Amino acid sequence: MEWKNTADVVVIGGGILGVSTAYYLAKNGMKNVTLIEKGTICGGSTGRCGAGIRAQWGTEMNCRLGVAALDTFEQLSDELGMDVGLNQGGYLLVAYSDKEMETLGAGMKLQNSLGIQSRNISLAEARQICPGLAADDAVGFFFHARDGHADPFLTTFAYLEKAKTLGVTPYRFTECTGISVKDGTVTGVETNRGHIDAPIVINCAGAYAQDIAKMVGVNIHTWGERHEIMITEPVAPGVCPCMLMSFSGNYYIQQRPHGSIICGMSPEGHPADYQLKDTWQFVEAMSKILVHLLPRTKGIRVVRQWSGLYDMTPDAQPIIGETDIKNFYHSTGYSGHGFMLAPVAGKILAQHIMGKKPDIDFSMLDYRRFDRGEHIRESNVV
Repeated sequence: MEWKNTADVVVIGGGILGVSTAYYLAKNGMKNVTLIEKGTICGGSTGRCGAGIRAQWGTEMNCRLGVAALDTFEQLSDELGMDVGLNQGGYLLVAYSDKEMETLGAGMKLQNSLGIQSRNISLAEARQICPGLAADDAVGFFFHARDGHADPFLTTFAYLEKAKTLGVTPYRFTECTGISVKDGTVTGVETNRGHIDAPIVINCAGAYAQDIAKMVGVNIHTWGERHEIMITEPVAPGVCPCMLMSFSGNYYIQQRPHGSIICGMSPEGHPADYQLKDTWQFVEAMSKILVHLLPRTKGIRVVRQWSGLYDMTPDAQPIIGETDIKNFYHSTGYSGHGFMLAPVAGKILAQHIMGKKPDIDFSMLDYRRFDRGEHIRESNVV
């Protein structure tokens, strides 16, 4: 693709957040949008994620973002003209203590007040929703039928192809090596392929966003955290058609439409770790959880495992907005939930940049909140 050294806006990062932001900017009238990605499109955290989508959250902001993302996902295939692989089998949350029941119950009341129809259900109903479930040691369950998952590759490439028809120029294997600033205002980006003049730059670099921010002396308080996932051979459908998740139990498990079961858990100690390595310890621990919860999985084979990076913040809530450098924006820190929130996050940031009123006021997600000590604690995270 011919190199263009000028743009009206440069988006850094070719995952779902960068691509969706570029699309919504173009859809809202931005004429010359350039997207740069140091590797391949969807080659980072997006292509390694568990792909869940949910509205069951513990903070009002995440609930609003989550249900707005569901609203978008439900019509996204029609809007983009390509299938995004949406499958709404619901999220079944499992509690293992009275305290966790209290926390999830408070979350349900908040969700219900915002129009999210989550509910507390019995073990018998949980087993109707998830036929393979044991969970005799659980004390309660919560379920929201609209939750589910989509295909991260199909979704990202659907956004990209539609964005290209609106004039967005994507450059792969194009690494940001510097940000140009004059008089406190961004003026462009330096890359391994050359300079691009641009009056607006948006940092959607995921777990590496803090490195981009530091190029202009901004500390956004994020870091990368390695998480592992594994997937089994396809088995008969109906073992776990929903997303089965527990925050205290530290797992998420779902059966894909073709029969494979995908599952993951948070690493012990939550280390800042950028090495995309796989460990036998994870397979052993995850397999024990899987068989305990879903006894029908005993003896099935694990066919693949991989790791990816969560772009974490101190309160597990994202960072969206402008920095102290004028026209230098961030959309990052989604703490493992960038895929599910990307459609609404891209939309509201684009609306703001284009001078429109965002569908959701995201001002509280300013990165300066950490310096002010204003953490927005989100409990519903694996």
